[in-house]
Amino acid sequence: MSNSWKNILIQPSATLLEALEVINAEALRVAVVVDKQDRLLGVLTDGDIRRGLLQSLPLTTAVIEVMSINPTVADPGTSCDELVSIMESKGILSIPLVDINNVVVGIETLQQALSHPELANPVFIMAGGFGTRLKPLTDNCPKPMLKIGNKPILETVIRSFIKAGFVNFYISTHYMPEQIEQHFGDGSDLGVNITYVYEDSPLGTGGALGLLPKDLPQDLPLIMMNGDVLTKVDFQRLLEFHTENQADATMCVREYDYQIPYGVINGEGNKITSMVEKPIQRFFVNAGIYVVSPRVIQSVPENHHIDMPTLLEEHMVEREKILMFPIHEYWLDIGRMDDFNRAQADIHTLGMS
Repeated sequence: MSNSWKNILIQPSATLLEALEVINAEALRVAVVVDKQDRLLGVLTDGDIRRGLLQSLPLTTAVIEVMSINPTVADPGTSCDELVSIMESKGILSIPLVDINNVVVGIETLQQALSHPELANPVFIMAGGFGTRLKPLTDNCPKPMLKIGNKPILETVIRSFIKAGFVNFYISTHYMPEQIEQHFGDGSDLGVNITYVYEDSPLGTGGALGLLPKDLPQDLPLIMMNGDVLTKVDFQRLLEFHTENQADATMCVREYDYQIPYGVINGEGNKITSMVEKPIQRFFVNAGIYVVSPRVIQSVPENHHIDMPTLLEEHMVEREKILMFPIHEYWLDIGRMDDFNRAQADIHTLGMS
């Protein structure tokens, strides 16, 4: 039984944001909703919260609105073998243990290795941009090699993937590629494999896929990410989502709020039908992180210029298997000087420095 199970007990009035903090702070990947007597009311997973976000629920929503009210539970005396069998058959990672009065007395989890197993899925990082908006910092240095804290942005990105278990990297370069190659070499210093893909001319965010070697694994999706993004996204969870849903491609998206600074008036002819003062519009925006299946990779010809949204739109027409994965974890696209300065301030509190 996990020793930290009491840390994941929350009240039904807790918000989705508070639940996320609990889920991300503990290794159990679940929050258990109980009343004041610790009687079980429901279970909340990261997936439940993401589904709520897709339905445009704000993070201030109470967990009772999205929790599972009929979770799988077990008696405290259930044997380990039986618990493992139940969890594997239902595809779950944990089971609350409840007594005869439905009071939570523990939680049992599938034991996971302390370190992630090696993942053969390739990771493709886009690092060829000019970084024009960060001039003069990028006059003599490619943007991914600018230092955030004491390491280049790109090294922080690669190390976050290594921590998640990935070992096979491809890096697309164009602007000052020698600085990137000199710093990372073949990846052996980091205990991984790094292969470079050079764009003679910029091919767009999707075109570099056509330059990847033909001997990529034919049955494994690839994770693709812009080399100037700092994030705490759970890459394994993203990959699991893509695979479980048999997607052709999965795009990570962020919720973006925009408040219209005026009262909005709706009408029919010259008659006012409603008035809304400074309404907030909510959108999902592209986070620059993708999972791409071999089918999509193989569709991009060599030296063909195309951006990822256009490429994915083409596949949307063919099959309805282009999905989105809403991310709530830390995410920052270092595109402008204020983003760069914010990253310098954030890096130490993120545990990524």
